[in-house]
Amino acid sequence: MTDERRDAGQVPVAGVVVDSPLAHLDRVFEYAVPAEWDALARPGVRVRVPFAGRELDGFVVSRPSVAVHAGPLASVRRVVSPEPVLTPGTLALARAVADRYAGTLADVLRLAVPKRHAAAEKALPAHGPALDALPAPDPGPWAAYPAGEAFLRRVTEGEAPGAAWVALPGRPRELDWPAALATAAAAALAGGRGALLVVPDHRDVDRVDAALREAVGPGRHVRLTADQGPQARYTAWLKILRGHVRCVVGTRAAAFAPVRELGLVAVWDDGDDLFEEPRSPYPHVREVVLERARAEKAALVVGGFGRSVPVQELVERGVLVDVRPGTEALRGAGPRVSVAGEGSDPARDPAAARARLPSSAWSIAKAALTRGPVLVQVPRGGYLPGLRCADCRASVRCRRCGGPMVLTGAQASPTCSWCGHADAPGAFRCPHCDGQRLRSGWVGSERTAEELGRAFPGVGVHTSGGDRVLASIGPEPALVVATPGAEPVAADGYAACLLLDSWALLDREGLDAPVEALRRWLAAAALTRPASDGGAVVLCGVPGGPRPRPVEALVRWDPVWLAAAELAERRELRLPPTVVMAELVGTRTAVAEAADRALADLAHGAGSTGERLGPLPPPRERGSGEAEATREVLRADRSLWPALAQALRTVKAQRSARKDLAPLAVRLDWDGTT
Repeated sequence: MTDERRDAGQVPVAGVVVDSPLAHLDRVFEYAVPAEWDALARPGVRVRVPFAGRELDGFVVSRPSVAVHAGPLASVRRVVSPEPVLTPGTLALARAVADRYAGTLADVLRLAVPKRHAAAEKALPAHGPALDALPAPDPGPWAAYPAGEAFLRRVTEGEAPGAAWVALPGRPRELDWPAALATAAAAALAGGRGALLVVPDHRDVDRVDAALREAVGPGRHVRLTADQGPQARYTAWLKILRGHVRCVVGTRAAAFAPVRELGLVAVWDDGDDLFEEPRSPYPHVREVVLERARAEKAALVVGGFGRSVPVQELVERGVLVDVRPGTEALRGAGPRVSVAGEGSDPARDPAAARARLPSSAWSIAKAALTRGPVLVQVPRGGYLPGLRCADCRASVRCRRCGGPMVLTGAQASPTCSWCGHADAPGAFRCPHCDGQRLRSGWVGSERTAEELGRAFPGVGVHTSGGDRVLASIGPEPALVVATPGAEPVAADGYAACLLLDSWALLDREGLDAPVEALRRWLAAAALTRPASDGGAVVLCGVPGGPRPRPVEALVRWDPVWLAAAELAERRELRLPPTVVMAELVGTRTAVAEAADRALADLAHGAGSTGERLGPLPPPRERGSGEAEATREVLRADRSLWPALAQALRTVKAQRSARKDLAPLAVRLDWDGTT
């Protein structure tokens, strides 16, 4: 098909963003608009346009009166839908996110605007029913926080406060964190503005959804998640776009929802890795909503039982205000926390104090089972998700692909978790010491449930994790073995909580390992009844010696102290979030050339240069067989973030323009994870 081209001075013109991932095409292209599409080709609508011999999707972003291009223009083929799905606010946000993460606008728009569903567009009325005004809500859950009522009042009055919120544990349903988020949303709606609540997964969405129905009534909000299906998700998104509702609760992609007159943006548990977008340009939800709240002058609350280091950095810079409970309120709401192996345990039974389930933890669990369910958190799922040589303790790896070998059951053979290769019984021979005996490196949730079933005969045992996650359980006595993030909510709270194998979380690789360990422990411990109601938490498997900082923070229930201490160390060591770092992964030549050019552009444009760390080993990825793969890290002062992002965007544009096929992945705002 040949392009139909017309003189730019004789026909209407449209500026179009074409759906292309190539960095050198990240700009607005001008097209002529035929008379038949002139009335429909408004800014924000989807169109099909000819591009380099093909037809591509795109969005109209402008309708200039005169074209900048002096020559003939190709014509818009058709308007896919008259719905202006790309609002000016969404376009500005997507452009800001793309610039911040050295990505392309097209990549971000794929995250921000869902695919069209024609049946949903036709079925939904253009305008929703009129809704009565909401009265200002009572403080409710926010009354327990010294700054809570003032924050709520400012949201209702249309101001834009920013809050870093540490939530109380052990609260009844009407005062728990979903109720607090729903109350804050009701305050925004009462002030005539919209509300956007972003949570990690669908179970959290379910809890906040139920709280919103109670706080604002039915029909005033929608839920927006990836598991809804194309039509249901697009219908919910259209309800927001067309103004049927002004309140939405959802997961990661909901951060871009086109809420009208946005007054409140809330994020719960920003440290959860589900908020890290796995697709280029890898934006984090926390940064997206921070940019959105700033641009739309909306209130912002980032909450959780813990405190991430980036949020603590925002508090210390004055971007967010600390909102946390007073000492007396925390003492009344929190469970009693103890560390197995401390106090009288070693003197009474030294061996039991070092056991995976110490006698003190067993006694607390046994007594708690007379009053209700007991939660047992284990770091990993499966049966034995890690195997080691019994003689030299080296990890057992697959002979074919180098992946970790696991046991999926008591009678199963060692199997590679990457390629699925299974060893014959008795075939193991350690390449390091020639040993032939295996031992467990990790104990998973299924093996733990099996062991606890023998330790507590007659008690029901439930597992939650992987593809079998329980949302809730009843108040009857039972043992619930769950992996981090998969803990079900007990009807009346757990009578006790056992946190097993704490060494495994403390020994994790990554810069955020201490804060992440505390976040996972707090999430489980917060589901436990208060100490006044007999609630107890036991941390098991702590390494010997002085208490690690995360353990001390758990016992004191003080996540802010840990986050502040971590931030102070990172400031001295020049680590994120006090600096900006970019990870470059690819072939040695591609990485070296990209690093050279980016640092040269940074020095030329910003008058200051960054640091170059590496070359380093590439990230451990499944099936990665690239022998020449390497990694380098660029580090610069945080004030140079825009300049570094621009330098990396220029490098990517130059590579795509000359059709450089050597693989190169660029990730800005790298946090030091492997």
